[in-house]
Amino acid sequence: MRYAADRILSLLLLGLAAFIAVQAWHLEVPFSYDPVGPKAFPLLLAGLLALLAVVLFVRPGPSGEWPSGALLLRLLVVMGLLVVYAALFIEAGYLLITALISVAIAWLFGASPLKALVGGVLLALGSYLLFTYALGISLPTGSWIEPLLGAN
Repeated sequence: MRYAADRILSLLLLGLAAFIAVQAWHLEVPFSYDPVGPKAFPLLLAGLLALLAVVLFVRPGPSGEWPSGALLLRLLVVMGLLVVYAALFIEAGYLLITALISVAIAWLFGASPLKALVGGVLLALGSYLLFTYALGISLPTGSWIEPLLGAN
């Protein structure tokens, strides 16, 4: 039973990889500027995830310990914050929700309020610039700011 947790996780990850691959395979766009198409990156990630899941199944790690009460509570709060992040991503917009969640997580794990604020804002701005200008990926601005910008 010592390696049971790793093997169960590896099977779940293998199932997730299969799900990602099936979803990516059905991805269709009317036209694409990219010769590879939209399927390549998700299929590559699914393959990598499947490979790592098989490695985890074949070579599980040593039996670990569950986190103690305080750390476990913080990890559960982080999971809740990630659910909030996913739920508010479109409505609040990338910059605002990324900054707020980053600040909350940094503060939760011991950063001073000022360091958490500076780090969260820099992370949100830096990643926004990277996605928007370097990668050409548009991110949601949020329904609250669109009227201020005059966007339709």
